[in-house]
Order: sequence, then structure tokens, then C-alpha cells
Amino acid sequence: MLQCFYARAMHSRNPKNKFRDTKAEELIDRIDYDFSNAKKDTAMSGGIVARSVVFDELVSDFIRKNPDCTVVNIACGLDPRCYRMTGFSHWYNLDLPETMAVREKLLPEKNETISQLAMSAMDDWGAKIAETNVPALIIIEGLTMYLAQTDIQQIFRVISGRFQDATAFVETMNPMVVRRFQEKSIAASGARFTWGVKDGETLAALLPDFRFMEEHGLTEGMAVFVPIYKLLDKIPAVRSISNRIVVLQQEGA
Repeated sequence: MLQCFYARAMHSRNPKNKFRDTKAEELIDRIDYDFSNAKKDTAMSGGIVARSVVFDELVSDFIRKNPDCTVVNIACGLDPRCYRMTGFSHWYNLDLPETMAVREKLLPEKNETISQLAMSAMDDWGAKIAETNVPALIIIEGLTMYLAQTDIQQIFRVISGRFQDATAFVETMNPMVVRRFQEKSIAASGARFTWGVKDGETLAALLPDFRFMEEHGLTEGMAVFVPIYKLLDKIPAVRSISNRIVVLQQEGA
């Protein structure tokens, strides 16, 4: 959680930034914490910034096309994306109670269009959502690789049980990367990658109420900063090991 907003804050302060995140900048100035491990883990920081670029583009485009939408940001941590976006009807940030207690302290919510849900992603959080007959966007960023397949299927049962027109943006990791790679800056916390999926179509096959629409590699976000990634993104082997953001659409929507 700390790694993520630290990476966004450092990028935001870079004169060549691709997005501003003033909330993240404010937080790292307020929190008394040793960010030395985060500073050293440039690979993870680069990945966080790259996925932020891709997610921001996808989310802003969805909201522009669906200005009355409801957004649910699952496993939000201290993600301040809701403050970078405009045009949505209601935004729900959801995470575990202990995480949301920290968020409430650092990012107290006074805006009536933004709500905080202190629940597990596998709980029936759908019952807390007031809006059901509007387009819904579900953001699942930086979570699936720490869960099990049954957990992910449960999350989508909650989604399909509450909405009639839901679109999900889901970050996934290749199983080979799950087995062979761990982020240096989070290893000491005990967090470990546990689950991956080959591609978006394979993910959709596990979720009977959703169909695969498209997917985006984090190489697309890296290409914004390092143009050579535009070429690397065309190499299947490179794309296969890059985290993907899978776009799924609820059946019948």
C-alpha cells in the first residue's frame, strides 16, 4: 500500500510526469515512514506507474462514455484515483477494515459522491451499493495475484449478483511470473504472489457471467516513458510476461 502511493508521488513530482497525484505527494510528506526500500525497488515502482497510466486512461474513457456510472475500486488501499477522475455519479472505495481505518485517518472522506466500504472483496459488499440500474465499473488493481482462483470467482459472483451492466478492469499476472518473481520491497512484509492466469480469455472462461472484451499490457504504460516498449509490446514473449489489464463485460449488458 505504501509502495504504491510512494511510486505515484515520486512520478507526480517528476517534471516529465504523465499524471499529477497531489494527494500522494501530500501523503508522503505527512507520513513518518522509511521509504528506503521503495526507493531501491525501481522495477516495482516502474510497474506501478505504468499500470496507473493504463488504468487512468481506461477509467477516464469509461466515465466519459458513462457519466452516470457507479465505480467500485476493490482493494483500494490508499489509491487516490477517485480524486483524479471527474464525471462519475458515485465512487466506492473498498478494502479490509484495518486498511480502511488507515485510509479514513489519512484520507478522510467528506465528498458525498465518494463512499468508503470496510469489507473483504469476497464479502457481500454488493448489498452496500445503492445504485444497481446504472452502468457499473469495477476496478481490481494489484489484487488477483495475491488471491486464489476461488476468491476471484467469489468476487465476480458478488458483482453479477448486484449489477445488470457491469464492466470490470482486472489486473492479472502470468503464472510463470507468479512462480518465479517476487517484488523486493514487499518481500519482508510476508506478502507473496499466489495466483496467475495466462490471458484474458482464460480468465473469462472461469467467470460464467462475464465475457472477454480486450486486454492491455503494462508495456503500453511503459511505452509512454520509454518508446522502445512500443516495439517490445509487439513481441509475444514480452507481452506474455507483462501484467495485463483485462476488460470483462457482464453477460446480457
